[in-house]
Amino acid sequence: MSGGGFHPSRGALVDIGGRRLRAVSAGPQGAAPLVVLECGAFGCAADWAVVQDRLAAQGLRSLAYDRAGLGYSDPGPAPRDGRAIAEDLEALLGRLEEHGPLVYVGHSMAGLMARVFVPRNAERVLGVVLVDAVTPEMIQVRRAAAGIHAYRGAMKVVGAWASAGFMRPVSLVIGDLIGLEGEARTEKRRIYGSAVHTRWAAQEVQAWPATSALGREAGGFPADLPVAVVTAGDERTGAGLKALQVVPAQRSRRGYVDHVKGANHASLLGKSFADPIVRGVAHVLAQVGP
Repeated sequence: MSGGGFHPSRGALVDIGGRRLRAVSAGPQGAAPLVVLECGAFGCAADWAVVQDRLAAQGLRSLAYDRAGLGYSDPGPAPRDGRAIAEDLEALLGRLEEHGPLVYVGHSMAGLMARVFVPRNAERVLGVVLVDAVTPEMIQVRRAAAGIHAYRGAMKVVGAWASAGFMRPVSLVIGDLIGLEGEARTEKRRIYGSAVHTRWAAQEVQAWPATSALGREAGGFPADLPVAVVTAGDERTGAGLKALQVVPAQRSRRGYVDHVKGANHASLLGKSFADPIVRGVAHVLAQVGP
């Protein structure tokens, strides 16, 4: 699908140097800072449609995008690890003349990518919001590592068989667990059923250990960087996982944690539960001042 069948009503294809990434902007033109929205594994810009609407209603400008090979974006060079992803995002921001300041918001596997991108761009990142996100250290915890490697194994099979077309019927059932509406919903289902999207998304998952290592090498976020952690479910839901998820906020002198009762990993981005993500962004902005 990448690049083909592009629907011009949502976003634009931006040339980053011989290949294109699809970017979707929302909110008042020229408003600062820019909230950069990074999707999780197998995600795309459509995942953030509700959040972008809520941010715009607060007068905040945001940018969601499809990583290389995902959604409507052209594939990029292998490996698809955190360094490659960070370089692409930097190139995209450069082509859009977005030099900062930025608030980085990452869902799920984007918690790994945050730890690569943010240190590389420390001078322009005001703060971070981690949305039911993983951390690079989780792969070093035995129980978490077992789940990660099981997921990688399953996604390797899914990626290998994507060309058989089985994702199309699957997308009708689980293509949109977020609860999107309108064109974003149609787009999400279309993308989820794409063999190209699936194959490249699976490559990102295979790079999980490498991206985790890059994140650990870069070190944790600075203690004075505002970090908001928003998780799905109340404190008792998956308490062991939550104890790992909240560490970045606990290590920040300006940290913030919100456990969202009733939400799950996907619905946290949807209509019923998106407001806590917006509050996480508001926390970051309140910490850095006008």
